[in-house]
Amino acid sequence: MAYRHGNRRQNMLLPSSIEQYVPQEAPVRAYDAFVDSLDFEQLGIKIEPDKAGCPEYDPKMMLKLLVYGYSYGVRSSRKLERESHYNLSFIWLTGGMKPDHKTIAEFRRRNKVALANVLRQCARVCIELGLIEGNTLFVDGSKVRANACIDNTWDRDRCTRRLEKIDARVTEILSECEQADQKECNDFSLVKMQKELADTKDLRVKVQGILNRLNAEDKKSLNTTDSDCAKIHGRQGSHAGYNAQTVVDEKHGLIVSSDVVNENNDLHQFARQINNAAQTLGKKPETGCADAGYSSIKELAKIDNQDIKVIVPSSRQASGKPPGPFDRCNFKYDKDRDIYICPEGKILRYTGTDTKKGSREYCAEARVCKECRNFGLCTISRYGRGVNRKADEELAEKLAVQYEQPESQKIYELRKQKAELPFGHIKHNLNVNGFLLRGLAGVKAEMSVLASCFNIVRMINIIGVSELITRLGC
Repeated sequence: MAYRHGNRRQNMLLPSSIEQYVPQEAPVRAYDAFVDSLDFEQLGIKIEPDKAGCPEYDPKMMLKLLVYGYSYGVRSSRKLERESHYNLSFIWLTGGMKPDHKTIAEFRRRNKVALANVLRQCARVCIELGLIEGNTLFVDGSKVRANACIDNTWDRDRCTRRLEKIDARVTEILSECEQADQKECNDFSLVKMQKELADTKDLRVKVQGILNRLNAEDKKSLNTTDSDCAKIHGRQGSHAGYNAQTVVDEKHGLIVSSDVVNENNDLHQFARQINNAAQTLGKKPETGCADAGYSSIKELAKIDNQDIKVIVPSSRQASGKPPGPFDRCNFKYDKDRDIYICPEGKILRYTGTDTKKGSREYCAEARVCKECRNFGLCTISRYGRGVNRKADEELAEKLAVQYEQPESQKIYELRKQKAELPFGHIKHNLNVNGFLLRGLAGVKAEMSVLASCFNIVRMINIIGVSELITRLGC
C-alpha cells in the first residue's frame, strides 16, 4: 500500500487567502463575532481610527486575541505572541497582525476596567438571545492563587520579630567593627562588615515601612508583592490568593456576574453577589441559592428583605448529622411567654442580654436541672441548662424551614451542576492555577474575561457556531 506524503515546496497556482485558513464552522469565528458585537464605548475603550500619530493595533483585534487566547488556556503575553505567528486560528483572528508580547501586556494593563466590564455585556447578550432567564441564581466561590509568594506576606508579629533580630545583628556588627578598629586591621573583613551593616540597616528601613503601613491601613497582613491579596486557606494549604465569586443562572448554567474579593471565606458575599447580578439582569431574581459557606444571617436578611427566596442551609443542616436529643433545636420557644421549653417540658426563663453578642439568655432553675433524670446528659452546669437566642433567630428559623421544603431541595440539588461547573472548566480545562495580573483591579479583569470565555463556550455548545454568528448580527 502506497503512502501519501506532503510536499512543503509545492507551488500553488493561486495562493489561499487568510479567510480560507479556517472553516465556516470553526469556533474562532464565533469569538470574532462576539467581540464585534460589543459596545466598546460602554466598555471604556475608545475607537479612534482618525487619531493622529503612529498607528496602533486595532483595540478590537487586541481584545479578540485576549478573549480567544484565554478560552484555550493561553494567557501569557509571550505565548499569545507565539500563537499569533504559528497558529492558523490566531492568524485568521488577527488578520495576519503579529503584536509582540510587550504590546499585548500593555493593552491588558491599560484596559483593566474595560476588561472587567466584558462579562456584563456578555451576560446581556445571553439575555437578548434568551439563554439567561434570571429567575433562580446560584452563588459560588473558589480560591485562586495570586501572582505572589506567601513568603512575602508580613503581619505585625513577623515584623516585630524581624526588627528584633535586625537590631541584635546591628549591635553585633558594630561590636565586631569596633574590635577590628582596635586591632587596626586593614584586611578585607572590615570592609565586608561595613557593607553588611549598610545592607542590614536598609532591610530594617523596609521592614519598619511594612509595619507602619500595616498600622496605617489597619490590615492584619500585607504581601509586599501584591498588596491586595490575602492569606488564603484552601485544600492545597495556605497561599497568597483571592476569593473568586460567580453568580450562575439556572436555565443553561451561564454566568451572570463575577467578582474577586480578598477575603478568606464567603460569609459576607451573598447579598453583594446577588445584587450585582440583579443590576446586570435589570430585575430582581425570584430565588437565590448558595452553600452553607454563605450562611451569615445578616447577609441573608438583606436578600430576604427584597422578597427574594433564599435557599441556603445552616452549618448544621449542611453537615447532615441528626441533632442529639438535647440539641438546642429541640428546645421550643414560646414567643407569647418569652420562654424556652426543654424536651422534658421544663421552663427556661429569660435571665439577661449579652450585649457583645447581641443575644438574649435563657436558663432553667438549677434545682430543677439537678433533679432531672437527664442531668449530666443535657448539662453538667450547676447553674442549670442555658440557651441563647440571637436577635435574628426568628429569621434563621424561617430560612431553616424554607430550606427543608421539597421545592427548595430540588433547587439545591441543581447547585452543584450549575454553580460549580464554571470553576471546574476554568481551573481544569483552561488550567488556570492562579491569576497573572496583580491587584484587585487586575484580577477582577482576568476573572471577567475567564467567565466570558466560559459563557461563549456554552453558547457555542447550545446553539452552534453559525447560528450564534447569525443571531449576533454578524
